[in-house]
Amino acid sequence: MPNRKSLSDIRATILKPAMTSQFMVYVDFPTKVKSYMTERKLADPQGGVLRGGLNLACSEASLPGSSLATLELTSDRTGVTERHVHRRMFDERIDLTFYVDADNYLPIRAFEFWKEYITGGNTTTELAAANHFYRMKYPDDYITGGSDSKGGGGGELRVVKFERDFDGSFKGNSGVVNGSQNGLTYNFVRAFPIAVASMPISYEASSLLKCTVSMSYIRYFISNGLGDSKNNTETTADDPADTNSETTPASSQSLKNIFNSLSNIA
Repeated sequence: MPNRKSLSDIRATILKPAMTSQFMVYVDFPTKVKSYMTERKLADPQGGVLRGGLNLACSEASLPGSSLATLELTSDRTGVTERHVHRRMFDERIDLTFYVDADNYLPIRAFEFWKEYITGGNTTTELAAANHFYRMKYPDDYITGGSDSKGGGGGELRVVKFERDFDGSFKGNSGVVNGSQNGLTYNFVRAFPIAVASMPISYEASSLLKCTVSMSYIRYFISNGLGDSKNNTETTADDPADTNSETTPASSQSLKNIFNSLSNIA
């Protein structure tokens, strides 16, 4: 039956919707893929191939979906058609769009080199040779997840959805909002790139160059919270190639605002 709602009840539900512009993507390549990128001399100005540069540059992503496949049963009960679930179906891919930096063209090089490794690329074979051939790598070497002994070459792909008050730094109309630390982390299992979209360039009015990558995966699962993230984009003196330190989600929105400002100027 209907009942009265207080203003605080309304504010906590319909007056606090989730926004689409607060998110963060974490990409970490498999170990052998990173070694190949090092051979191809891929440089990241922030200290490593996957240091905050690539993660912060992701401007568009999508939260994946799934559906349940069912079987129809018409003979168990007279005049009744039932449906029973026999399988969960996941989307075939997730598309990620990255801003391209002018120093290293980092997103383009990173994912092109990942595909090169998958198709058997190496630094000793002349890729321009007429008789160049492809020999695909073993899947566990280029697919993210686990380790070589657990059906994956290391690395990960995650999309974190959060809100602007996740750490308590956002000030609304009522003053400081307590940090909720709420969020959803989408973890993708056995992911790898299957396509890099073409990027038109023109002598017409300039605009920001973006790179869209399609990633294949076998399934995803959701975990609560913001995942393991740190406010650190610096490298350590002991291991300059370490990729465990990541950037807090707050920095993603800051970078997005910067790119939007540059786009308006252009």
